[in-house]
Amino acid sequence: MAPDLIEAVETLPDACQFTAEKNVSSSTRYSNPSLQVTASHTIELVEAPIDKPGPGDVLIHIKATGICGSDVHFWKKGAIGKLKVEGNCILGHEAAGLVLQVGQGVTTVRKGDRVAIEPQVPCGRCFSCTSGRTNLCPQVRFIGVYPYHGSLQRFKVHPAGYVHKLPENVSYAQGALLEPLSVVLHGLSRVKLSIGRGAMICGAGPIGLIALAAARASGAHPLVITDLEPKRLAFAKEFVPSCQVYQVDTTLHEESNAAAIRALFGPTEYEAPATVLECTGVESSVVTAAHVVRTGGDLMVIGVGKDIMNNLPFMKISLSEINLKFINRYTDTWPAAISAFSGEILNLDKLITHTFPLENAMDALKLCSDVTQGSIKIQVVDERDID
Repeated sequence: MAPDLIEAVETLPDACQFTAEKNVSSSTRYSNPSLQVTASHTIELVEAPIDKPGPGDVLIHIKATGICGSDVHFWKKGAIGKLKVEGNCILGHEAAGLVLQVGQGVTTVRKGDRVAIEPQVPCGRCFSCTSGRTNLCPQVRFIGVYPYHGSLQRFKVHPAGYVHKLPENVSYAQGALLEPLSVVLHGLSRVKLSIGRGAMICGAGPIGLIALAAARASGAHPLVITDLEPKRLAFAKEFVPSCQVYQVDTTLHEESNAAAIRALFGPTEYEAPATVLECTGVESSVVTAAHVVRTGGDLMVIGVGKDIMNNLPFMKISLSEINLKFINRYTDTWPAAISAFSGEILNLDKLITHTFPLENAMDALKLCSDVTQGSIKIQVVDERDID
């Protein structure tokens, strides 16, 4: 996008003038570049309106947003399962920023607070919400998923109840990593990781690498991580030197790959990993994982795959009493994730391999779409100071 389309923002006053009809600025247009996906599978960097924070809302200057594989999927495929792009939608859901304005009734945060955005906003009334599983709310509004605009823009209004203050020693970049970390923490909450007990992680993408680091922080050992891409495995070994890596051989059957992986843990069933964190969602990887996990162990599928898997080894899973589990996003993870960063339990900074200014957000998405380029986590940042 040509630079002359992006106007400089000098200040944003405490009380902008807004029209009641559209709830956007009426007299003064501030620059709000946004990366939008269209129903025709294109992406565009275009000006977006600056919304006014309503009661219970805050207006945030987005300082960092991570690019997720789902953003690429919405661009390239136009859908993830039943979630379809049916019109223009601003992408992005891994975000942190600075509170610029607060709406009526907001007392939990104030102007000048540094915050991370929890992107899912449940209804708060349904069975799932009232039973403590807000991530399963069928009416959830998830930013960056049509029709709810996301964080790949300069200014974003979001409910104050779903922003979380960042401690001074947690950066905006780390704040934007809280969302993928939350995915992993929710998965870990449903399995057991024990000090000195082995675990396997399938997939050395961002989620897999975070799972690897979290498993290491929990004391699990030995750790084995698998992938098809040798560059990602090399990164994993540098990231967590104590882990072992295994490059999946696509010429072998899943059981043969599983046997080779099991050998890395030891020769007996006792030494096989009691926990497998499957972070790809690829059917063949899930099948391999089912043959690796110890009898009676947990196979947690964190990755998102196809609508239907037809080749899972049912009798193996059944007769071995393997606990095959799944997750859907997260619930009540942000405080723990923030604590993990502020307490230096986890340091995921190395995962951020590339940063792009907001004006070049299209380039960020294109790089993320090509795994051969060696990126791990790409973030779009806006370093402009706004009072």
